[in-house]
Amino acid sequence: MEDGDFSTAESGASATFPQQCSALRKNGFVMIKGNPCKIMEMSTSKTGKHGHAKVHLVGIDIFTQKKYEDICPSTHNMDVPHVTRKDYTVIDLTDGYLSLMDDAGTTREDLKLPDADIGKEIEKKFDNGDNFLVTVLKATGTEAVVATKIQN
Repeated sequence: MEDGDFSTAESGASATFPQQCSALRKNGFVMIKGNPCKIMEMSTSKTGKHGHAKVHLVGIDIFTQKKYEDICPSTHNMDVPHVTRKDYTVIDLTDGYLSLMDDAGTTREDLKLPDADIGKEIEKKFDNGDNFLVTVLKATGTEAVVATKIQN
């Protein structure tokens, strides 16, 4: 019998976890059509002839801000992404990439400046010499800057 090669093993943690549709809440997160979304609206219909109440979800993609909708029986499971939020201090902006530092003093330079309005806001604040933080969301293997705030 051959032994497996475990030199590049992952922790085995999934990018999502199942949760019953009826347990989802507004402002929570859910995967809709394969995209990590923040739930903006949800409504439940009454049980029909076939016995299942349906949950209608409207979500906004946390990275692209696109709107997605889905309908799911309340007793079925939907995937919920593991979403982490972390604030970084902006140190530098070079060739469209951000140099960021976290609370522990660890730096990273692998995040691109976002194309949307948030990117223009970061450039403006950086050019003005403001001290500010950026909020980075990470879900389903994707990371993106989603907000800025003035550093105290």
